[in-house]
Amino acid sequence: MPKYELNFYKFAMLRKPFLLFLLIILAGKLSFAQSVPSPKDHFGFEIGDDYQLANFTQTEAYFKKLADASDRVELTSIGLTEEGRNQYMLIISSPQNLKNLAKYKDISQKLARAEGLTPEQAKTLAADGKAVVWIDGGLHATEVVGIHQLIETAYQLASRKDAETNRILDNVIVLMTHANPDGQELVSNWYMREKDPKKRTLEFLPRLYQKYIGHDNNRDFYMMQMKESQNMGRQLFVEWLPQVMYNHHQRGPAGSVLAGPPYRDPFNYVFDPLMITGIDALGAAMYNRLNVENKPGYTRLTGSTFSTWYNGGLRTTTQFHNMVGLLTEIIGGPTPEEIPLVPNRLIPNGSTPNPVTPQTWHFKQSIDYSLSLNFSVLDYAARNYDDLLFNIYHMGKNSIDRGNMDYWTPYPKRIDAINEAMKAGKPALTASTAAPVGKINYYDLILKDSTLRDARGYIIPANQTDFPTAVNFLNALIKAGIQVQKASADFTVSGKKYPVGSYVVKSSQAFRPHILDMFEPQDHPNDFQYAGGPPIRPYDGAGWTLAYQMGVSFDRILSDFSGPFVTLPYGELQTVKTVVPSGSVAGYELSPAVNNSFIYVNDLLAAGLEVFRISNGKDQGTFFVPASAKAKSALEKSSAQLGTSVKTVGKRPANLTKVTPARVALWDNYGGSMPSGWVRWIMEQYHFPIQLVYAKDIDAGDLRKKYDLILFVTRAIPGIGNARPGAEEYVRREAKEEEVPAEFHSQMGSLTVSKSIPALKKFMEEGGSVFTVGTSTSLAYHIGLPVRNALMEMTAAGVERPLPNDKYFIPGSVLEVAVDSTQKTTWGMGSKSDIYFDASPVFNLSSEAVSKGMIKPLMWFDSNKPLRSGWAWGQAYLEDGVAAFEASVGKGKLIAFGPEITFRAQSYGTFKVLFNQLYSSPN
Repeated sequence: MPKYELNFYKFAMLRKPFLLFLLIILAGKLSFAQSVPSPKDHFGFEIGDDYQLANFTQTEAYFKKLADASDRVELTSIGLTEEGRNQYMLIISSPQNLKNLAKYKDISQKLARAEGLTPEQAKTLAADGKAVVWIDGGLHATEVVGIHQLIETAYQLASRKDAETNRILDNVIVLMTHANPDGQELVSNWYMREKDPKKRTLEFLPRLYQKYIGHDNNRDFYMMQMKESQNMGRQLFVEWLPQVMYNHHQRGPAGSVLAGPPYRDPFNYVFDPLMITGIDALGAAMYNRLNVENKPGYTRLTGSTFSTWYNGGLRTTTQFHNMVGLLTEIIGGPTPEEIPLVPNRLIPNGSTPNPVTPQTWHFKQSIDYSLSLNFSVLDYAARNYDDLLFNIYHMGKNSIDRGNMDYWTPYPKRIDAINEAMKAGKPALTASTAAPVGKINYYDLILKDSTLRDARGYIIPANQTDFPTAVNFLNALIKAGIQVQKASADFTVSGKKYPVGSYVVKSSQAFRPHILDMFEPQDHPNDFQYAGGPPIRPYDGAGWTLAYQMGVSFDRILSDFSGPFVTLPYGELQTVKTVVPSGSVAGYELSPAVNNSFIYVNDLLAAGLEVFRISNGKDQGTFFVPASAKAKSALEKSSAQLGTSVKTVGKRPANLTKVTPARVALWDNYGGSMPSGWVRWIMEQYHFPIQLVYAKDIDAGDLRKKYDLILFVTRAIPGIGNARPGAEEYVRREAKEEEVPAEFHSQMGSLTVSKSIPALKKFMEEGGSVFTVGTSTSLAYHIGLPVRNALMEMTAAGVERPLPNDKYFIPGSVLEVAVDSTQKTTWGMGSKSDIYFDASPVFNLSSEAVSKGMIKPLMWFDSNKPLRSGWAWGQAYLEDGVAAFEASVGKGKLIAFGPEITFRAQSYGTFKVLFNQLYSSPN
């Protein structure tokens, strides 16, 4: 019994028996309050028991119990999810540390941002601080180890009293974050709905485990469109800025237990090397601990597919912020499974030093491994807290220094240029290099070409056409903790004038790697299994430059510059407000080149106001709104929120066509389609009314009575022999009706050649439009349009086949296309556009059909080097290929876009080619 309690009892023995009674009750309550409930006490089972899962409702209640019972735990909601649940973060540390969280958060922020600190000051702060370590779980909700290890780890940290735990609590602040509450509720309830444990399965979920995007919730962290991403991003990049973040996933490669750090090459060339070697150090702590505890099966490096190239994942985006971002992918689940025999994994090597043997694997083993991994990371942080704090400062200072000097990032294409010049015996001269005299210095002449040095900063002019989209881009940077400045007056840099309200992003800041990655093209190396062999597919995208995808106009400034710039507070999102001009006018015009114009139009139509489009001439596609008090009021309301410039005109334009909302159907399937979910989210943001349509709806026919346009995203329409496979063709067993509740039967099934294609052809022949994206453009082949796959070759045997990967390979990258902007589909587009291309279809069109106007090319490759960002092996094959076209089918039409024009709701630059189709004209 604690000393203070004994003193109470001595006092009570000298006083009245009634006081003794009260103190006994009080002492009992104090004792109960300090008793930390175990998971079994709360859930009724041990975490890791076979055939048992906890849902979010139960987990939320348990987290609250932990926080109430333990003085080591503080529970906070970091925001609401897309379905309206609280998203929780448990902050776990010693009681004394919890009393001083503001102090330690401030130290973490100062060291991560590295602004105005000398190394000596940073050392002092690091010694006075506490390591901040993020551990999450549940992002991919069917990967159920993640959330359950989080529950068990929280309990262990709240209740254990051993020396290691005390050291962790004293020196570390642990941020234990639930990454997907909505998904846990769905998945666990689905699994546990069967009374017979042996019948429980994680298969055949009726919908995506994140409301819109399912598994792609781990591809949203440089954009942060979803509420869950925004909640976590604010904690990671604005509030806490942890030195280490650990992202739990599944599943490990066959024949292993888990994959973890360090990861295979390539890593992104903008990284500070200390971030990479920091991953090495934490990785060593992780697999060393497993080996000490006789837990085999850890694979790393080339033993798995995971690299540190990609930005956009929960783990990977932190790496562009100098945080040691860790990922493990482990096997296991509530239903026991088998580790298969994979002979090549049984021989110890550098990638798998301690192989696991084939065996039956239980959920509890995965939980135990995960706890060992968590405690290895936390113990490393506890023992090295001052080094971790100083190291993130050191990386940040390096970034600031590089942003303040002439610096060249060693991209592969520049190394290739040196090799080519050395072979030729002369440099590849550029405009800034003079003819060499004497011995050639290839390094200085090529790698350090003054025109190729990294930018000191970027200017986003306020007078660009689609400034609201540019501000959306800036908000993505701000959400990621980037410091942004705004011009308070007109200014001039390098002889160019910029208006007040323009934005500036200087590269001399701690998170410079992320800045470069959002503005500059990625230069993925040529990565092959062996010389002349097949390429190694990147873990995700090869190139994604967000400024390109969003169509943002910006200027790279190579020398130091200044101006009337006001530094915005970290995390303060920006809005654009405009004023609707007053006076007597005939009406108002909105530009089709501005994405937000479509929100204005949809809101005007919903309010019962008339809207028209100019159908031809130099202003074709422009929206016209007849003047009225109601129209002006509606436009003023939108302008205060959306910032699109409204132009007044004194005369009603000629050649007007009335705009009415089309009856739009968006394809989806049972279990949910991620590309469809992204489009559904986009439609909601831009206020387009849509309804979902499933295979059975299509097969039922009579489509023209219900819809004007049906939209099919990638992987909806069945493929065909001469259609090149897409980058991510998933093969999964379809559920049978007896395996799912009756309420979902109407959503089941897939589109088929025998029933669905004829129904769609009839729909078009009767005047309907079908809009297809990505692999779903194969519909053109099914209905016999005069188009061919442009990426074919003839073998020596005279057989036509798709180009093999050793000749042509373009994973997710940004390419440039030419655009016919005179067509209704492409109104508002420029003559060139950046598009997201992911092994996308490319076409050859019949010249006769084109000449007769039966088919119209909309986008095409007019260069043999269209790559803008990423990796394009054999890109010359694309030249003259058509990326998008429109074809007449009876009274209707098929619109086909091979590129991913709505890719993960990031490719704002191509949204309007879809939006233009979502209005109907009266017959």
